Amino acid sequence: MGKPSHPLPWLAAGEAFPPLTSAWGQNDPAPGLLAAGASLDVDTLLKAYAQGIFPWFSQGQPPLWWSPDPRMVLQTRNFKLHRSLRKSLIHFTKASSCEIRFDTAFEQVINACASKTRAGQPGTWIVPDMVQAYCALHRAGHAHSVETWIDGELAGGLYCVNLGRMVFGESMFAHRTDASKIALAALVSFCRAHHIPLIDCQQNTGHLASLGAAEISRTEFVRHLDQNTVQPAPVWRFEPLYWNQILTAGTPTSP
Repeated sequence: MGKPSHPLPWLAAGEAFPPLTSAWGQNDPAPGLLAAGASLDVDTLLKAYAQGIFPWFSQGQPPLWWSPDPRMVLQTRNFKLHRSLRKSLIHFTKASSCEIRFDTAFEQVINACASKTRAGQPGTWIVPDMVQAYCALHRAGHAHSVETWIDGELAGGLYCVNLGRMVFGESMFAHRTDASKIALAALVSFCRAHHIPLIDCQQNTGHLASLGAAEISRTEFVRHLDQNTVQPAPVWRFEPLYWNQILTAGTPTSP
């Protein structure tokens, strides 16, 4: 890990974020890191997301703000519905004991995501301060949960941030096989129905790539932001007919 090309700015509460171009680059210790400090209040979070910035830090660290280049996104038209997931979805949509709900258990979802163990990670980045911040963002109407319910129990889900016609995916969890993928498929169906072109995935992972996500430049990502955050936000309610957006759209991919 080399020496950073320039010091990391420290932000006071309410202070404006620096230009995205000042984020650390590929040769710096933490590519994409833009600043530290500030606060996690609703107004700061909304300003951050509107500019293509998100918080990500561990317990014991101050808030760290990121704007990576390139940026991992899922173009909703490119979502890969693999045959195995399609089979699970068809079973799910036909079972009276299965349903997708939005925003009925946000705190359960974010806490389940926070407690999920991930390979190669000693802890979680969804620290208590983040949980509190995103619960406040949810109460303000800008953070949403997509919930997979089976037999009256929360089986999996995800949470995200919404500004206009931009959706920023945050984290997902599953207590049952495919429950988080079903939630993602529901979100993609909802986005397609409401003409939302992409879901921000922030970081590149093999799992997201297998579902159709790919990297774009930060410049292109900001262009999408500027075009879509000014559009009216959708009503966050899931209708079963939204499944047609993916179940009747072309041939599923293997396996």
